[in-house]
Amino acid sequence: MAIFKGAGVAIVTPMNEDDTVNFEKLNELIDEQIAGGTDAIIICGTTGESATLTVEEHLQTIKACIDHVDHRVPVIAGTGSNCTRDAVAMSKKAAQYGADALLCVTPYYNKATQKGLIEHYTAISDAVDIPIIMYNVPSRTGCNILPETVAYLAKNAKNIRAIKEASGNISQIAKVKALAGDSIDVYSGNDDQIVPILSLGGIGVISVLSNVAPRQTHDICQAWFDGDPAKAAKLQLEAIDLIEALFCEVNPIPVKTALNLMGRNVGPLRMPMCEMDPKNVERLKKAMQAYGIL
Repeated sequence: MAIFKGAGVAIVTPMNEDDTVNFEKLNELIDEQIAGGTDAIIICGTTGESATLTVEEHLQTIKACIDHVDHRVPVIAGTGSNCTRDAVAMSKKAAQYGADALLCVTPYYNKATQKGLIEHYTAISDAVDIPIIMYNVPSRTGCNILPETVAYLAKNAKNIRAIKEASGNISQIAKVKALAGDSIDVYSGNDDQIVPILSLGGIGVISVLSNVAPRQTHDICQAWFDGDPAKAAKLQLEAIDLIEALFCEVNPIPVKTALNLMGRNVGPLRMPMCEMDPKNVERLKKAMQAYGIL
C-alpha cells in the first residue's frame, strides 16, 4: 500500500522574529493545507530548513506536526543526515512519535559510493518499522542514487518503499521504474515534472508549490488519477511560471517570501538563507498575481 497518493506538501518551518520555531503558526499552516486538499504533510525537509534546525528543534518540530495532524493525513518526517548514526537516531525517534513514514535524503557533503548508499539506507531500514522514502536531489547533495541501487534497495531493504526523485533526469526516473517496477513508488521532487513522472508510473509529488497552492497541486495529480491526462497537463502548464519563480533563488527563500506576501506571516529565514533580491520579489509577485493567489 502506498504511503500516500497525490500531492504532499514539503511544508515550511515558520519562524518567530527571534529566530525560534513558531509552533502556533505551524499548526495554522497544517490546518490550511489539510483544508486545501493536501494529501500528506512532509515535515523538516529541505523546504522546512532542516539543515539549520538543531537536533532538538528538528525532533520537536516533527513531534508537534504529528500531534497536531492527529492522523488526518499521513505525516512523513524528514530524518536524513550525512551521518548514518544520526539518521538512524532521528528516524527511531520519529517512528516513536508516530510518523507514518520517513524521508531520508542521500548523504550530503561527504557523499557516498553506491555501496555506501546501500549500507546507509539498509541501516536506517533495519532500525525502524515504518516505510522510508529515499530522497534523491543531487543538485543539493552532490550524490546521485543510480537506478540499479534504487532497485536493489527496493527489493532487499525491508522498509524502503519509495523514492522522491528530484534529479530532474526523466531518463533516470524511467530506468528506476523499468528496473524496480512495483517494488518502489516514485514521487516527483520537482513541481515542474509532476505529470511527466506520473506518466512513468509515479504516484504523486512532494511539493514546494503546495505551500502556496495546495488545492491546485492536488488537482494536477487528481486529474491524472481520474483518467484525464489532458486536464492534468493543462493544470501543470498553467503553474509553470509560478513554479519557476518559486525556484528563481534557492529554496525555501522564494516560497517563504511568497507566504509572507500572502499574509501568512511565516517569519524570517535562518542564515545562511537571506532575504530575496527585490527584482526577484517583483518577479514572484507577478507570477503569483497571474496564477490568482495574490
